[in-house]
Amino acid sequence: MPLAIWCILIAAILPIATVFPAKLSKDFDNANPRNPDYWREGFRARANAAQANGFEALPFFAVAVIIGLWQGGSPDWIDRLSVLFIGLRMIYIFCYYMDRSGPRSLAWAASFLATIAIFTSPIWSV
Repeated sequence: MPLAIWCILIAAILPIATVFPAKLSKDFDNANPRNPDYWREGFRARANAAQANGFEALPFFAVAVIIGLWQGGSPDWIDRLSVLFIGLRMIYIFCYYMDRSGPRSLAWAASFLATIAIFTSPIWSV
């Protein structure tokens, strides 16, 4: 199985893992985990926003990998781009945690471009 397929699994788990540190507070109420007041500000709000964006990025990435592989894109190239996507998403999450919007936007844009490159890889694959 190509590494890119495993990257889809990682990309699916990453949003869940992203919000986990914010749930480690003694103030977190597992009986009411979606309480908007808990997620309203600071690190918790940023972790929640990073999680939401991870779920938003997942469908396009997963479809891009499947289309890229199915339509004859280079599996090695798609693997490399998929690992790049995961690395960039991890940088994105870290930047969100640290409240660094400029580098976060760059990581987001680069991961989006990597996804487009995966999707279109069959066009320029020989």
